[in-house]
Amino acid sequence: MRPTLLSLLLLFILGSCAFNKLFLAPYPLQQADSFTRYVDRYEDSLTLTFTESKAPYITKSNGDAQLLPYHVESTFFPSESGSILHGWLLKPKTNDSGKVLFFLHGNAGNVAYNYSLVTPFAEAGYQVFLFDYSGFGFSSGKSTRKNVLMDANSALDFLIARLTPEQKLIIYGQSLGGHLSAVVAAQNPGKFNALVIEGAFSSHKDIANEQVALLGRMFTREMYSAEKSIPMVTAPVLIIHSTEDQTIPYAHGAHLFEVAQTPKSLYTIDKPHIRGPLYYLDSISARIDQMLK
Repeated sequence: MRPTLLSLLLLFILGSCAFNKLFLAPYPLQQADSFTRYVDRYEDSLTLTFTESKAPYITKSNGDAQLLPYHVESTFFPSESGSILHGWLLKPKTNDSGKVLFFLHGNAGNVAYNYSLVTPFAEAGYQVFLFDYSGFGFSSGKSTRKNVLMDANSALDFLIARLTPEQKLIIYGQSLGGHLSAVVAAQNPGKFNALVIEGAFSSHKDIANEQVALLGRMFTREMYSAEKSIPMVTAPVLIIHSTEDQTIPYAHGAHLFEVAQTPKSLYTIDKPHIRGPLYYLDSISARIDQMLK
């Protein structure tokens, strides 16, 4: 009997560690890294490299600098987790709308990977602040779910200290960042004007169960969840989820909408996981404007 119990305990410990790794896939950055992708709206392949300050530098396929309608400020700041975090603040050059997006990215990649998902907002007049969690990009530290939450709260405070009273602050999270955004919003009442959640899972246990039925829920520790946090959010909430999402099923977004307080709205889209800003920017922006009235 004893060996059986010990074996089960060992399986539980190992299984818990393995399932927890499903949630965070950090991708550190090096100064010499570069990223090239074709951008439809520029009808060209653009390459992103880094300046000495770790700001993005964008060049066209012919090597010329790509002129952008916004400035990018690269910054480092301390987190409650003990890490030094890196982020980018995108500021429109001419058509600043007074709206500021606090962007929480998903469980993988870094600011460079997620850059193309926020630039449509910057081009539309939003200021956008995106940053990397501990262990991601140029941020120091170790990526854990505990650190991610502390990082998000520290980043929010860092951004708020730079805002003026006239500006409107929107928390916008995608995927794991969408799940996280509900928790951050619940822990920071009165500090922001609206919450947008795109392609998020309802809880760590729920999404783990999607990967491995029964065992996923059993072996995953629920440190915090959007499902339990979003009912505490009193600011306007917009849930965006695609019926074609192959990463996080639509049912997760529908459930978050169901348990959220009013005022709330559900925007059902198509296209792949967290591609809303690339295909539905005008509609999303119009819904944000409605929430800010």
